[in-house]
Amino acid sequence: MLTATFCHIPGIGYTTEEELWSAGFHSWRAALSPKSVKAAGQVRRSWLRHLRESVDRYDKKDISYFARTLPTSQHWRLFRAFRKCCAFVDIETTGLSPYTHDITTIVLYDGKTIRHYVNGENLADFPDDLEDYRLLVSYNGKSFDVPFIQNYFGVKLRQAHIDLRHVLRGVGVAGGLKKCERKLGIRRRESSKIDGFMAVRLWHEYRRTKDRRFLETLLAYNVEDTVNLEALMVTAFNLNVKRTPFADLCLPTPVLCHSPFRADPAAVAKVVRDRW
Repeated sequence: MLTATFCHIPGIGYTTEEELWSAGFHSWRAALSPKSVKAAGQVRRSWLRHLRESVDRYDKKDISYFARTLPTSQHWRLFRAFRKCCAFVDIETTGLSPYTHDITTIVLYDGKTIRHYVNGENLADFPDDLEDYRLLVSYNGKSFDVPFIQNYFGVKLRQAHIDLRHVLRGVGVAGGLKKCERKLGIRRRESSKIDGFMAVRLWHEYRRTKDRRFLETLLAYNVEDTVNLEALMVTAFNLNVKRTPFADLCLPTPVLCHSPFRADPAAVAKVVRDRW
């Protein structure tokens, strides 16, 4: 889908892009070929530099170029091309402010491997591990996770970033993460009864009692938040690509990764009672 994208070129909006597709411009290389399309030479010459640069940047896997030139609402187009260097990320915290609250746990998932980080144990390893990836996918991460991470670790995240909250809203799926999951038929296994408030309580109970059942339950919730992002990303990509002439590029539903953590029923019952 990315190689059929033209809306990152100055002067080309979505309507013009659709007209280009209808005229036979199904890739940058096709647009550069004088045999493949019928277009006014003067118009094509004005795009020539941008088309050639797009081919060059794509061949060099320069995701930052496309993240910078694409409208934010179209960053979903990056996913298929850069999936191999993509990570899904979700954090848990003690509150909502990146300036007065702490990160408790983080989960990083690349479609194959789950990495988890715990405050007081290995949380400091997270920034270095994040450097293995060039594309991040989150839910509401631009407003929440990224400011927290940048403030907590004193770093500036350089990765391209797809925030599924905005992508899903663009295809009519709005609400919180769990609400979007339910709308799209994604079921929780371990943490269906846990919410953000209870996640905070799980951390406080773990710190108070040193009972790792509370931590394991929190991590089960954090892992499920993160792993489910892959299914949401694939669904969002497919819903968007079906609106284009390139529906054959739809991706298969991913197999859910097995979580190394299990929610403890007693721990869940404790924070559920606290919730009410």
